[in-house]
Amino acid sequence: MKWNRKSVLVTGGASFIGSHLVEELVNRGASVVVADNFSSGVRSNLSSVADQIEVKIGDLRDPAFTEKVMQDVDVVFHLAAVHGGRGFIATHPADCALNMALDGTVMDYAHKEGVERICFASSACVYPKSLQTEDRTTLLLREDMADPFHEGKAFADEEYGWAKFMGEMTLRAFHRQYGVQGVSCRIFTSYGPRENETHAVIALIAKSFARADPYEIWGTGEQDRNFTFVSDTVEGLIRSGERIDDCSPINIGTSEHVKIKEVANTIFELTDFHPNEVNFDTSKPQGVYSRAADNTRCRDLLDWEPKTKLDEGLRQTIDWYFATKERRHVQEHIEQLLFQR
Repeated sequence: MKWNRKSVLVTGGASFIGSHLVEELVNRGASVVVADNFSSGVRSNLSSVADQIEVKIGDLRDPAFTEKVMQDVDVVFHLAAVHGGRGFIATHPADCALNMALDGTVMDYAHKEGVERICFASSACVYPKSLQTEDRTTLLLREDMADPFHEGKAFADEEYGWAKFMGEMTLRAFHRQYGVQGVSCRIFTSYGPRENETHAVIALIAKSFARADPYEIWGTGEQDRNFTFVSDTVEGLIRSGERIDDCSPINIGTSEHVKIKEVANTIFELTDFHPNEVNFDTSKPQGVYSRAADNTRCRDLLDWEPKTKLDEGLRQTIDWYFATKERRHVQEHIEQLLFQR
C-alpha cells in the first residue's frame, strides 16, 4: 500500500499507541485525521506532527460526529476505546462494555461512507482465561484459540475482553454481509514512551523513579506477559492494514513469557535502584497468570514479527519517563497515579 496516496483516519489517535501510529503514518506520507475525545489521550502526544495532521474532537458513539469524520477516508485505524490497566478493567466493567456501542458505530459509518479498509485494534483479552493459567506457562496463544464462530472458544477476559471479542465479530459480520475489508489486530501488552502509570511497565518504572521502598508489585510476581515495544506494535498494525483484508484476527505481540518480577529486576538494574523490601500484594487485580502470542500467522502473512528486545525497550521507556517527570510530584501522588484509574 502506498500511504502517500491515502487519507487515513486514526480514532483514538492522541492515545499512547495511537500517537505513535499517527507519527509513523505521517512519516510514510499519509494524510492523517485524528478523531479523539481526549478522555485518555493528550494533545501533547501529537506535538511532533501537530502541523501535519487534522484533529477532530468528539465522541465516536455520536452518529453525527462519526459520519462526519468518516467522509473522504480511505483507511481507518480504529484504536478509540474506553480502556486502562488491569485495575481499571477490574473496576470499570460497565465503562468497558460500552466499547461495543463505540465499535458498532465506527464500523457502520465506515461502511456507509465507503471506507476501503478498517484496521481494528483488538486485544489479547479476547483469549479464553482457561488457556492462561498457572499450568499453561509455555503455551503460545494462536488466533483460532479464540474464535467467535466456534462453539466452546469464547471465554474472554472480563467485560473488556468480551467487548473486543464483539468488535471482532462485528467487523467479520460487515465483511460477510457487505464485503467490508479489514483486519482485527490482537494487541499484546504494549509498552513504551507516552504510556501512563495505570499499566504494568510504567507503574513499575514510576515506583522505581519515586524510589518507593518498600516497593509494591501486584500479585505474586510469578505471573507472566509478552511485553511488546510500541514501535513493534505500530509496525504490526500497519503491516496488517496493508496485507490482510478478510477481517480475520492476527496477533501483534511477542512470543516470550516474561515474569513480572523479572521485569521489575531489570528496571532496578537500568535505574540503579534496588529497594530494601519488595512486597507482593495478592489482594490487587493481577489478571491472567500467563500470556504470550503464537506468531506463526504473523510471520506467514506479514513476513515479520516484533524485533525489540525487552531490555532495550525498557531502556528507551525509562529514559523517556525520567526525562519528562518530576520526582517530587510522582512521590507525592504515587497512589493516585498508579492505582486510581
